[in-house]
Parts: sequence; structure tokens; C-alpha cells
Amino acid sequence: MSILHPSRCVASIDLLGVDDLVRDGVRCVLFDRDNTCVPRDTRQAPPAVAAWFRRVHEAGISTCMVSNNIHTRAVEDSARELASLVVHHALKPLPCAVRAALRRMGVSAAEAVMVGDQVFTDVLAGNLAGVRTILVRPQSACDLPHMRLVRLLEHRVIGERPFEGE
Repeated sequence: MSILHPSRCVASIDLLGVDDLVRDGVRCVLFDRDNTCVPRDTRQAPPAVAAWFRRVHEAGISTCMVSNNIHTRAVEDSARELASLVVHHALKPLPCAVRAALRRMGVSAAEAVMVGDQVFTDVLAGNLAGVRTILVRPQSACDLPHMRLVRLLEHRVIGERPFEGE
């Protein structure tokens, strides 16, 4: 398997089965912010995503946002809304922030998953850090201008892989 391929593809973060995570020995969910749990065109997680985070926490799984977003206050507000710790200015695809999040959360790479909407940042950083990766579809069609090219390249890498939940 290539370092650019996720372990799984799921249509959205709130469709990840919490019981499945527990069964798989996941003690910590690391996750991206923008277009993974907070649509780029809003400042809040949708109700279904917020409810999923509550179920994850009730199951005893910790969470940590790992974000490249440079708007520290917005990132911290989202992390607080989702009752999660945060590692800002992550510089993904470098794996250093994912490793820092693992240390901060007190879990090994085998006990964590990294969830994100981008192959060349989230999936690559997680795979380089030895964490199982889950690619989700972006929550919003609204994206940064350069992302159109990135999304085309991602499609070439992952092809027509089916996303669970679609």
C-alpha cells in the first residue's frame, strides 16, 4: 500500500462507527478541521458531526484536532466546540504534528486513527507517522482556489474508490 492511500474511505466523519473504533482498539481520533468536521464555508461543525464527537467521547475515546489552518482562534474555537485538544500550525504532510498529538494524548500510533479530507496532507501525514488513516469526502464544495488542482491529483491517486456510507 502506498503512503498516499488511506486505510479506509468513509463518506463523512459522522458515519464512522464508534463501536467499530472501539472494537479496533482505537483510543484516540486525530482529525483535521477544515472540510473534515467544519465545512470551509461555515465556522461550526454540523449537528451530526457534533453529536458524533459526543458519542466518541462517551465511548472513552479521546480526540485531538491536527490542523494546518493558520487562524489560531478559529481552530481553537472549533476544538473547544468539539471538546477536543488541538495541535495548531501542523505543517502536514510532515508527520511531526501527528506524532506530537500522539504524545500529548498518551497513545501509540497503533491506538489512533487520523481522519481527514485531503490525501496530500492528512493521509500522508498520518501514514508517515504510522497511524491508520481514514479519508472522508470534503464537507463543502467551497474550497481554497488551489484545491481544484489538488482534488484532481487526489482523484488520480485514489481513483474511483468507493466511500463507505454512500
